[in-house]
Amino acid sequence: MARVKLCYALRRGVFYPSARDEFGEMPPRAERRRYLPLVKEIGFDAVEVGVDEAADEHTARELAREVQDYGLVIGAVRAGGGLAHPLSSSRAGQKLERAIRYAGWTGASIVNTALVAPPTHPDGPGAGRQGEQVSQGGSRTSSEQDFVLTADRLRSAGRVAGDLDVSIAIEVHQGSIADNSTATLHLLDLVGLRNVGANPDLGNIYWHYEYPDETAETAIVALAPRAVYWHCKNLQRLHIPELRRSFFQRVPLPDGDLDYRFAIAAMLDAGYDGYLAVEGAREGDALSKDRRGAEYAQRVLAELGAERMLPISAVG
Repeated sequence: MARVKLCYALRRGVFYPSARDEFGEMPPRAERRRYLPLVKEIGFDAVEVGVDEAADEHTARELAREVQDYGLVIGAVRAGGGLAHPLSSSRAGQKLERAIRYAGWTGASIVNTALVAPPTHPDGPGAGRQGEQVSQGGSRTSSEQDFVLTADRLRSAGRVAGDLDVSIAIEVHQGSIADNSTATLHLLDLVGLRNVGANPDLGNIYWHYEYPDETAETAIVALAPRAVYWHCKNLQRLHIPELRRSFFQRVPLPDGDLDYRFAIAAMLDAGYDGYLAVEGAREGDALSKDRRGAEYAQRVLAELGAERMLPISAVG
C-alpha cells in the first residue's frame, strides 16, 4: 500500500526576525535555513508554494534545490481564479499556465487551483463567501455555460500539464463554481481528463454557507475516488440564528467539528496515495499549531493503515 505523504500548505510565513506575512509564502531566504529544518522535523515531506509570476526557470529550479537540501520537495504550486468570468478569466488562465510551467521547473506533481471569481457586488450580501445564506460566485448561481466554458479551459490546461507529468487539482472552494461534491464532479466529468481531479477541501464546504450544502462525510465519500490532492483544515462553527449567520474559528486538525478520522479512512479506502496537505494556521505560532495537525494526521494514517492490514474478523 502506497504511503500518503504530508505536504505543508503553509499560510503564515512570519518567522523571526522577518515580520513579512504574505499569504502562503515561506519566510525570506535568509530565514529559511532555520525554518525549513523545522518543517522537515515536524514530519512534512513537501511544501506547497504560490506561483511566482516573476520567476524564470533558473529561479524556480534554484528554489527547488534549496528545498531539497533540507530533505523536502515542492509538492504543489498554487494558482487560482475563475475561468468563466468575463473580466478575470484571461488573467486566471494565464496564472494557471504559469503555475503549470513553474511546476514543471520545480518538479512539483500538482497544480492546485481554486476557481474563485471576483464578487459581483463587493459590498453586498455573500461577498465574504463565509457563513451567509447566499454566496457570490457559487455553483447555485452558475449556468451550464459557465461549467462548459470552465471545463474547456481546464481541459486545454490539463493537456499541457499532462505533457509535464503534472496533475491539476480543482479545489472545492467557497464562492467558486466547484463549491460542493455535486458541482465538482459535474465539472470533472465535463473535463474528462485523468490528470484533472479534485482537492476535496472539506473546510471550504463547511464554512461556505450558514448551513453547509452537505455533510463532510457525504462530500469526502463522493470525491475521494477523484482526488489528486487534499487540503485539510478544521473549524469550529458558531451559529447565530438571530443573524441567520454562522461564524467560524480555525483550529488545529484534531480540535474542530470535522471528523478527519472518517475522512482519512474514506480517502484510503478509495486508494488515495497523494499528498495530505495540512493547510496552515493564519495567526499566532503557526508552526506549533501545524505540528499538532501533522502529528494527528500521521497518527490516524498509521492507525488506519494497521487496521487495514488486519483480517476482517479482527475488526468486524
